[in-house]
Amino acid sequence: MPNPIPLNDWLDAMDAEYLSTFIREGGASVKFVVAPEDRRAELAASLRERLARMDYALVELNAATMRAHMPQDIFFAMARQLDWRLLARRAVLRLAAGRNYRIEGIDPASSNVFDAVAQASGLETQSVIRGIMPEIEERVYRNYRMPRDFRVAMSHLCEREDSQGDEGYTAYALLDWLTGPVPIRNVRRFSVHTPINRTTARHFIEAALYWVQFAGRAGTVILFDNARVTVAKNPKDGLRYYTRAMAIDHYELLREFIDGVDRLTSTLMVAATSQEFLDEDPRSPRGYGIYQALRTRVMDDVRDRNLVNPVASLVRIA
Repeated sequence: MPNPIPLNDWLDAMDAEYLSTFIREGGASVKFVVAPEDRRAELAASLRERLARMDYALVELNAATMRAHMPQDIFFAMARQLDWRLLARRAVLRLAAGRNYRIEGIDPASSNVFDAVAQASGLETQSVIRGIMPEIEERVYRNYRMPRDFRVAMSHLCEREDSQGDEGYTAYALLDWLTGPVPIRNVRRFSVHTPINRTTARHFIEAALYWVQFAGRAGTVILFDNARVTVAKNPKDGLRYYTRAMAIDHYELLREFIDGVDRLTSTLMVAATSQEFLDEDPRSPRGYGIYQALRTRVMDDVRDRNLVNPVASLVRIA
């Protein structure tokens, strides 16, 4: 049983060892936090406050309201919490700075960032558009850190920000595809041909996390409350219930995130869970003992009897 640690002490350690340095510089990590429900709610509130000051994107996932064992549902839940148009505008401003346009004082929430850059630089809007479009093609469309259809979509989102207001915006179909699921035929006119499903979702998750950092955010923190997965008996309360097979699928998904952490850009994933998660018996109803591959990656082989390692893979909140 891991020793407990006060919540604020753990958050301070995450700030110092991860968010202020390692994650901001492009690294990634997966942590597990065991806490009762009220402390998990406090964890979420504290993260919202801290991350807003540090310019991180916070994505909150809850296994009680989504299919936590399906990667495409994770992507869609994440995508619905990201402001894709704002990310595109921030990306345009970053590309404009690379072309030596003036961007000081420009709010990325501006309805037309191309107009804003032109005004700040004392140029015509069309001149700025012609100057930035090659950058979009070179650094977004040809950016092989992202799968083809995702970078094609991001290129379109950047280009379509030259529209005048929401009424003239022509990429809503792409926003629907990202936050879907929708029929792939809806976005074929954008040269997007890959559906976001169980097979492809992991690549899109990795691409989205990269895009958040590319657009100038410090990174992404994913707070994944998976305590519902550990509920052994169906309470029939209208929320999601996970069979043993579904729980194993979810644990396998978490194991894949751990093993593929090098493919996550500027990301801290925090799996907030319940005490039942720590049941190591392979015959456990829903503890991580039913999936040894995850257990061996999370458990501490050596731990001090009295001192708590705040940066361990798994901590228990006091």
